Amino acid sequence: MVSLSTWFRYIAHKLEYSVSLSWKSYKRGQITDKEVGNAVWKNLFQGKLTYMHWNKGEEMAPTIGAQGGTLLVRKLPATDPTRVFVGDVVVLKDPQNSDNYIVRRLAAIEGYEMVSKDEKDEPFVLEKDQCWVLADNENLKPKQEVNDSRTFGPVSMTDIAGRVIYSLRTAVDHGPVQNSHFSMRKDLPVLEVELDVDEMAKNHKA
Repeated sequence: MVSLSTWFRYIAHKLEYSVSLSWKSYKRGQITDKEVGNAVWKNLFQGKLTYMHWNKGEEMAPTIGAQGGTLLVRKLPATDPTRVFVGDVVVLKDPQNSDNYIVRRLAAIEGYEMVSKDEKDEPFVLEKDQCWVLADNENLKPKQEVNDSRTFGPVSMTDIAGRVIYSLRTAVDHGPVQNSHFSMRKDLPVLEVELDVDEMAKNHKA
């Protein structure tokens, strides 16, 4: 049973997302200023703040099963450093194939100085709207068995499609994803209202 306070926080998140989505549509010229209000209400009462994503590969084990996993991903009103934090597991466009999406953990954001273990590589600072993403699986060899920022370099924050908040590895092995403290607190009401493990299990491909 979801508490009333959780519902209020959930509605606040939905309203924020609806306003952001409607504003973007207005800025792109897809709706007029008179249609913004209607679009906000429409977005507020239709659809969810999450979607399911199937991920395969060993790179994110043990967070996601080595054989793959069904993930619950939270949609974000914007992907800037005030809404996505270091430590978050995110779905982002594959920098090497824009038709695909990959799941990685956010390791650094704009302003961070990046220093390589390889002395041949010069240190550098991540520029505005840039981020550095890494795989969780420490048993795989960087650049050889893992496809992350150690291979393709910094990526744009705008390539982030959402934050992973729940992982179903098998029908009996599932749970919340360990993200940053800030994100887990923000995502809790969304998780409590929209999580449907049975539905995730139905869509599981393993």
